[in-house]
Amino acid sequence: MATLVSEPETPSKLQVFLQWLQANGADLRGCTIRPCGPDKGYGVFSTSPCSPENGVVMAVPLDLAITPMRVLQDPILGPTCRAMFEQGGVDDRFLVMLFLLVESVRPDSLWKPYLDILPRKFNSPLWFTDNELSELKGTTLYRASILQRKSLEDLYEKKVKGLVEELLQSHQQERTRDIHYEDFLWANSVFWTRALNIPMPHSYVFPKSEEEHDTEASQHEQNSDHEDSDCMECNCGESGNGEPVWVEGLVPGIDFCNHGTVTGSKAVATWEVDSAGTASGIPNSMYLLLAADYDCSDKEIHISYGNKGNEELLYLYGFVIEENPDDYLMVHYPVEALEHVTSIDKKTKLLEIQSAEMRCLLPKTLLDIGFFSTCQKDNGTSTSYASEMTNYSWSGERKAPSYLNRLVFPEEFMVTLRTISMKDFQIDQVSSMFGEVLEPSDKEVQAAIWEVCGDLGAFELLVDLLSSKLIGLEEGSGTEGSDTELLEKLNSVPESEKEMRRHYWSSVVYRRGQKHLTKLFLREAQHALELCAQEQN
Repeated sequence: MATLVSEPETPSKLQVFLQWLQANGADLRGCTIRPCGPDKGYGVFSTSPCSPENGVVMAVPLDLAITPMRVLQDPILGPTCRAMFEQGGVDDRFLVMLFLLVESVRPDSLWKPYLDILPRKFNSPLWFTDNELSELKGTTLYRASILQRKSLEDLYEKKVKGLVEELLQSHQQERTRDIHYEDFLWANSVFWTRALNIPMPHSYVFPKSEEEHDTEASQHEQNSDHEDSDCMECNCGESGNGEPVWVEGLVPGIDFCNHGTVTGSKAVATWEVDSAGTASGIPNSMYLLLAADYDCSDKEIHISYGNKGNEELLYLYGFVIEENPDDYLMVHYPVEALEHVTSIDKKTKLLEIQSAEMRCLLPKTLLDIGFFSTCQKDNGTSTSYASEMTNYSWSGERKAPSYLNRLVFPEEFMVTLRTISMKDFQIDQVSSMFGEVLEPSDKEVQAAIWEVCGDLGAFELLVDLLSSKLIGLEEGSGTEGSDTELLEKLNSVPESEKEMRRHYWSSVVYRRGQKHLTKLFLREAQHALELCAQEQN
């Protein structure tokens, strides 16, 4: 009877990737990369019960980083991309996306093990179905996603599609398949979800030629003839050119760290660049450093993506955080509404002089100093954006209002609302105050408008803007309470179904937060309007 010989097990994509990292000089000395759970992608996990010596758990050579410089040095893409770059036809980010596209279909790509393990689909609104995207109606993110989709589709058809085909054909490159729009969408998402802003060593970004090295050596020999004090003063080997160069790029291995914090905003780990190799043992590398005394045995190692609201987290990374402390509300005055504003030409000029902002971000934390704050008051010494306006009056006749230190709305936006809400006779009054001043400064214009108008018209306009925003958010999806009921149902579904409804759940969490913040800031604006009306009467 013949002996059955089993086929050798094919290494998984993860195994191939980990072997590739090691073969190219990376060192996972206190961690590994493994799945976070079914359909949840990969993460970085500790493999040691104690923090390794000096806290470094991973180090990756910068030679593996995919950066714009890497693209410009590539034998296939380099010459064409350099010409486009010098002509101003592309930016750094486009270069990296183009590189990802071409390398993803090259069977012999150096980065194939890395590209193969990356997710093929993402959870940002760009990947939502039309029905899923409709759950975002009324939010700032809905319109932004529609516009971004259109922009990417146009860019692919007008530039990317033909360029990739030209690059592959002109260099007679083999390919595993043809490129489609979904591949460009993939490359765009890979960049935005994984790219880091890397402080590259200057010498690494701009390596010296042999001739420059010889010149530098000669200068060093001359300097060595000086006395010690002179040598210290000339600071050989260091100069302004020694400053790091900030570059956006992908660092395989490090980029598998997911977002997460403990004890407030403190992350479990951070990453650093080690040009000399003193911390990681690998010159010109990026390393992952555990927080001091943090024992994360067999736990996932998180880094922080920054203090971002759900709008930004969902748009860039495809996830949200319930009760996000860093949430914010975007409020803007619609540009199209200016067409119906009286004396718009005069007001536009005044807005330009003041460098007025047509939109503002209202972080959730501003409510801590508002009229309805539950935080302990500090006897009126709170500082808000608006408090910079103290005694703003042209002649001093209009005194600073009593509500100023509790006003949560940025002065830059209040300037816009005061100007837009001006009556014609108020514009004339402001103009007459300048007298022979031909070109009044921004501060002079702001002071004159403040003295003539005060805040009443601005607050009325602000209340209208926030009321309209709330109506738009609730139209079609109901109130904040309706979203809360939906989330309770979604949170109770079996784990096997949660991933299928992830986009829907993220949308509801985000829009509920927007409704909640809009209601709170509307209440602040309404109370400020009441106080302003009382003081002006």
